[in-house]
Order: sequence, then C-alpha cells, then structure tokens
Amino acid sequence: MRLPARQRCHAALTGVVALATAVVLSAAPPAAAADTWTEVGSDRADPLTESQGLTSVEVPANSPNRYTGIGTIPADVSSRGWNHVGDPDASYDGHYIEPYQRDSGSTKMFRVQKPDGSRAEYVHALSPGEALNNSWVAISPDGQWMLAGEWGTMTRLLVFPTPGVNSSTSPSANLPQASTVNLDHAVRDVQGCDFSGPTTLLCSSDDPAGTLFGITKPLLQIDLSAAPGGSADTSGHVTALRQLPLRSSCSGTFETEGIDYDRRTGTLRVIVISPGFCVLTDSKTYRFTRS
Repeated sequence: MRLPARQRCHAALTGVVALATAVVLSAAPPAAAADTWTEVGSDRADPLTESQGLTSVEVPANSPNRYTGIGTIPADVSSRGWNHVGDPDASYDGHYIEPYQRDSGSTKMFRVQKPDGSRAEYVHALSPGEALNNSWVAISPDGQWMLAGEWGTMTRLLVFPTPGVNSSTSPSANLPQASTVNLDHAVRDVQGCDFSGPTTLLCSSDDPAGTLFGITKPLLQIDLSAAPGGSADTSGHVTALRQLPLRSSCSGTFETEGIDYDRRTGTLRVIVISPGFCVLTDSKTYRFTRS
C-alpha cells in the first residue's frame, strides 16, 4: 500500500533520526567499567574502637592504620556533645580527618590532625535541607576537596574544601559546602566512601532493604564526571558491585560500616559489624583485592 506524502515524509525523517542516533551512540565513549573485588581475608573488628570507620595513613611513613569507634572519641570532644564519629580519611600528605555529629543542632564538625600532630576543629553550618548526620569523609587525591554524605536515601554527595589543607579554610570560620555530586541512581545509608582513583569512589552501603540494587548491604562504585573542585557541580554514575560479606555465629541484622582503599597495596577494606552478642566476637574488617 502506497503511503500518503505526509506519512512518507514522516517515515523518512524517522529513519534519518534513527540513523543519526545510531551514529552518535557508536561514537560515544563507553561507560567506565565496574571493578570486581574478591574477598581475600579478614580481621576481627573491636566493637569499641574499630566499629565505625578506618583509613590507611601514608605520612609519616610506616604509620599504622587508623580506626574510629565510640571508644576513640576524646573525652573533651564528647563532653561538648559530639557523641558520634564516622568513617575518617587521610590525605596523601598526612592530614587525618574525622567526621563528627551530635544528636541535635544545626552543625557538624570535622576534626583534623595535621602531619605534625597538631589538631584543629572545623565546624560546618548545615545548608538548607542538609541532614544532620555526618557519616563519612573522602579526601580527593589532590587533597584540596573533601566529599561527605548524608544518611537515608540520597541522590547526592556533598563537596567541601578540605579543612586544614585547602587554603580557603579556617577553624575560626564556617566550613562552607562548595558544590554537589549529583548521582544518577539513589543510594541508601552510605557509611563510607574512599577514592580509588581521581574520579572513582568505592562506597559501603548499609542498605537493609535491597530494593535499590536487588541486594542488601552493597559495595558501590561511583564514577564521577570530573574530579571535584570549586563551585562546579559534577555527576556520578552509581554501580552496585557485590553484596558485602554477612557471616556470623549469630543471626540478625548486620551493620556495614566504614571503608578504606590503600593505593600502595591495592587493598580494599570494609568493616561489617555482626548482630546481637556476636558484635563482641566475630565482627570483621574484610579485605578485598581487584580481580
């Protein structure tokens, strides 16, 4: 059957658009490949001092890994209401940063230890709509920018100038949010993130529902459209890599905690807290390598 002229024109135009689309798609760069991480071992995680977060420290040389937990909060810090410490990070030049929160108010705090051992506190006044919790920090490889996250179901990460490293910061001034990483897929209850490359984050999620990615407690990879910096927002592509180990002598609800990537050895470590009484006996820091 011969089509009317208008329909023939529409069909031809549709074919041209389809062809052009195919050409554009074939020329587009492929999406970043998701890494595969294989469990290679584990160590017991102490429930008081190793239950919230961890990071490897490169400077000074031969520094031990650092951990956080309720038992690592200094008395003078907790006496001022900062009663929760999250997953820390350390810059490649040795600035160590812990994120703190309290039960109420409109601020969160980042406690910085410099390479010379001196300490300073940087307080951030919440932006409109920002959650009070302060679960983790991840310092960019260039050291100038620090990412942080909020609890719950989120489609963004927050970007700050790195306190104590970025020259725009001061303990006597508010630490402002600089920009945002807008995620292409929602994440839930992220407990820690760490850079494994200039634009790649690995994150531990405590998601108990499993409705976002089809698995609970996932290890996530977030590929940024550009390295964080300044006031320009970036985007992040989220991929669920695998479920984190959930093994214990006790049954019940596990809690995924902080994460660390050590670029010197290529080792990824994630804390998983066991349920019930077994929090005392078989909570673990699991070790992974890229395969």
